[in-house]
Amino acid sequence: MKSPVHRCRDVERQAACLQTEQPCVPVSQHIPSGMWFIRDACGIVCGVITWMLVFYAEFVVLFVMLLPSKNLTYSLVNGTVFNTLAFLALASHFRAMCTDPGAVPTGNATKEYIESLQLKPGQVVYKCPKCCSIKPDRAHHCSVCKRCIRKMDHHCPWVNNCVGENNQKFFVLFTVRTSLYFTYWNVPYCRRHYTFSLLQ
Repeated sequence: MKSPVHRCRDVERQAACLQTEQPCVPVSQHIPSGMWFIRDACGIVCGVITWMLVFYAEFVVLFVMLLPSKNLTYSLVNGTVFNTLAFLALASHFRAMCTDPGAVPTGNATKEYIESLQLKPGQVVYKCPKCCSIKPDRAHHCSVCKRCIRKMDHHCPWVNNCVGENNQKFFVLFTVRTSLYFTYWNVPYCRRHYTFSLLQ
């Protein structure tokens, strides 16, 4: 919850944005179209590393642990479960990365738009001075995405996106499925290591 000091700053900055000397860009020019993708070098590198770790785990489990096993049923069952979890984890990661997290349209902090809201006397609206947009409740500005995000939790470099109103479900699914994926990875590893220890 914002302190009175921050609220006063927002109200003071709002008047500056509504001056005709610095007009806001119309909303129609900033509505995202197509797939959402953040061009951030750190986020792209972290996303690529995430996929490489999953593919490395695939290689180790399939070609080092399961294929050399003499038990065909064991290899088929564990390989199917492992690949299913890997696919679901990567699908959730892709959706979390390429889904609009709930970006607020930029440039809507204009006199005309505020008048169209038909606010009650004494009702206050908050404006982001960076992207010149009216901020809904629980919206925060992301310095990486350069947008205000509805119900923003944080910006995660591993999915190269903010975690917000629209993609929080995919982010949670990604973390849960990844945990299951790497936990299940330990099943054939522990079994192989335990069997090897008994043989010695």
